Amino acid sequence: MREFVDASGDPWVAKVEEEVGGDYKGRFFLVLEAAGGGESVSLTDVRWNSLKTARRTLATMSGVELRRRLRSAVGRAAPRPLV
Repeated sequence: MREFVDASGDPWVAKVEEEVGGDYKGRFFLVLEAAGGGESVSLTDVRWNSLKTARRTLATMSGVELRRRLRSAVGRAAPRPLV
């Protein structure tokens, strides 16, 4: 688990969750969650094969990288207006 702040200065937590199932490849994925609870974004395209690797990668990610991934994930999750 790793804490960081978004572009507005609000605290977030980056953590790793496990997808349970028969396939062990890419079982662990990145989750970004508002520190006070509430909003949460799962980045299922960011995956690791082991918890050890996931934790090591998360520990070495910069705050800039975490903010970029959060911005991208929130942008993808936002509803798009009908044209």
